[in-house]
Amino acid sequence: MTGKLLDDCFAHDNRRLLHAEALAILEQRIKPIAGIERVPVPEAAGRIVAQAVAAARPVPAHTNSAVDGYAFAHADYDREKGAGLPVSGRAAAGHALAEAPPPGHAVRIFTGAMMPAGLDSVVMQEDVRLEQQGAAARVWVPGGLKKGANVRKAGEDVPQGAVVFAPGTVLRPQDLAALASLGCAQVDCFKPLKVAIVSSGDEVIRITDGALRPGQVYDANAPMLGPLIAETGAEVTDLGVLPDRPDAVQTCLADAARRFDAIITTGGASKGEEDHLVAAVEALGVRHMWQLAIKPGRPMSFGQIGTCPVLGLPGNPVAVFVCFLLYVRPLLRRLAGGTWNAHPRRYMLPADFEFPDRKVGRREFWRGILKETPAGLVVEKFARDGSGLISGLRAADGLIDIPEDVPAVRRGDLVAFIPFAEFGIRA
Repeated sequence: MTGKLLDDCFAHDNRRLLHAEALAILEQRIKPIAGIERVPVPEAAGRIVAQAVAAARPVPAHTNSAVDGYAFAHADYDREKGAGLPVSGRAAAGHALAEAPPPGHAVRIFTGAMMPAGLDSVVMQEDVRLEQQGAAARVWVPGGLKKGANVRKAGEDVPQGAVVFAPGTVLRPQDLAALASLGCAQVDCFKPLKVAIVSSGDEVIRITDGALRPGQVYDANAPMLGPLIAETGAEVTDLGVLPDRPDAVQTCLADAARRFDAIITTGGASKGEEDHLVAAVEALGVRHMWQLAIKPGRPMSFGQIGTCPVLGLPGNPVAVFVCFLLYVRPLLRRLAGGTWNAHPRRYMLPADFEFPDRKVGRREFWRGILKETPAGLVVEKFARDGSGLISGLRAADGLIDIPEDVPAVRRGDLVAFIPFAEFGIRA
């Protein structure tokens, strides 16, 4: 790590924080902690740019033809009547014409070929009439072509010196194409964060531990969190399930805080007698409890052990999923060097459901399912709200974001819908 968290990054009073307040605190206080390394461009998808990338040369590097056809000088052409021009020479991609053609002549040219000196326009080959007279050829160019037709100017995609990627940019496959077009073989990126997952509770067992005994549940959170964290570009290590023993919890967290850039726990996010994760963070470092005015996910904690942030998620899978998307994902991206992006695009869609007499004062994120109707796209709400109902996450296409002051939703009301694709989750 090259930096440290501010000790008061999660400080607040005892009032439950509103959704926007929580995000504002994170945006103000969290800063990148990752180091920098040079990455080969073909391996850089999903990585975060650490140093600005500027174009050392224009793209395209030379003015070239966009089609197969014939290049000519617009000054030799009658735009109303067209023109017949003798053909002199042949230019192909990677094989530029050695000499400028004689004045008044056209040149046979192919897509990507450098434009011959003195020529500025290209007619598509299917639009011309070609006459062969022995070894000589003459091309008839129809009227109507403007100057510069079918020509790609040098630098029209990227001018020389332009900043193509700013620090904090997450590289996508199309961005690798842009880097390659600039001639970049490597790019400076932030090193991936090392993130640990810790589950907790005597009742929680892994799917590899055999059949359930009375009172036990399989850990559904760790298999879900692993790929969610990996999508942010981090390297994930699963530390397993911790028993409800204070000494074991403290030993695990103390060791993890020395080895990892962040720790994400599930379960034990409240202040009950068996919530040893909370007590361990308080004993080893600083815990900044967030009682968020949201649903699902109210019992959520943040703290730090030394310079390592500890993010305590609830135990129910739906709450884990929603809280990760809304708070943990942008936090990890920022710690890893990315730009702060905690405001995914919302699309206003008609509600295909009723929700009367809603409790105001808290932000709610319902599971939403898209439906196509003759009148257009609408969104319906998954029928049940339980934060342990994984079936709602599987059925949903995204989240319906209901602000704190909305007392009811009627059929046809416009509601804010956030597709899961906004969080990097494939449909």
